[in-house]
Formats: sequence, structure tokens, C-alpha cells
Amino acid sequence: MTIAGQAAAGNEREAREEVRKKLLGVWHLVSYTTTSTDGEVIHPFGPTPYGLIVYTPQGYMSAQLGRGDRPPTRSARLEDASAGELARAAVGYVAYGGPFEVIDPTTVEHHVTTSLFPNWIGRSQVRKVGFEGSLLTLGVATPTRLWGAERTAELTWSRPDRPSWAASATAAQ
Repeated sequence: MTIAGQAAAGNEREAREEVRKKLLGVWHLVSYTTTSTDGEVIHPFGPTPYGLIVYTPQGYMSAQLGRGDRPPTRSARLEDASAGELARAAVGYVAYGGPFEVIDPTTVEHHVTTSLFPNWIGRSQVRKVGFEGSLLTLGVATPTRLWGAERTAELTWSRPDRPSWAASATAAQ
């Protein structure tokens, strides 16, 4: 490899490491939109989705997101909920996790080892990654079949404020 090639490889490695460092920590879901190839924009989890995505220094990630308007089940206990209630709850929720790697400065790959949707286990979820101010965007790079049409998807995340219980616990010390 030439010296120029070595320098370029080193710069690419540094750029990937910078993205990895920026990803680390906890992010709250701000919005989830999908756009069809003809420009139609929908909000698959409604206007007030919620969620968390966590990236750890050890190289793992976990994402959970849901509809803001999911109705509670009639029972307070998971095992007492009816199959229909649980199915309705699952339709409005996505959860998965596993190792992650930054492929290049604009792409992160989630290697799924656990998922609410079992078909994702053993597969990768590739996302375009971007940062703007305090926001993180993760998106599907090329149109894929989503919610009844060929669409791209974009999820916007922000760093959360410190939990109120954590602030009061610190103040009590």
C-alpha cells in the first residue's frame, strides 16, 4: 500500500471511530417518518412516538420504540393479558439489539441477536447515520418495502435530559 493509501485508510478509520464515539450513550426518539418514492410522508407510529436507543462502549446497541397512543391492556400483568391484546401491543412496537459497527462515516450496522420480530434475528439492520447539532438521524438508505409502499425511513433522536429521579438522588447526598 502506498503512503497516500495508508493515510487515506487511517483517516477513514479515524472518521469511523469519531462516529462511533458520537453514537455512544442514550438517545430518545423525537420522530419517525417514512417517505414513499412518490413523496408521501407518513408517521408509522403516529405523531407522538416514543423510544430509546442505547449504544455502549463495548459495541452493543439496543433500540425500543413504540406508538405514543398504544392502549394499555385490561390486566396489569403481562401474563394475564389476552393474546389479542398482546398482538395489538406488538403491532405498535419495535425492539431489537445486538452488536453494532460503524461501516463508514455515514453508515452503522446493527447485527441483530435479539428482537421482538424473530425474523430479524441473525440479520443486520443497516442505517445511514447523521448528526446535526444535538440530534442523531438514522435512516434506511435506499427505498425498501415499508408500510405498504417502497419507502425510505428516518428516525430522529436527541440526547435525553437527566432523569428526575437521578437529579433528586444526587441532591439528597
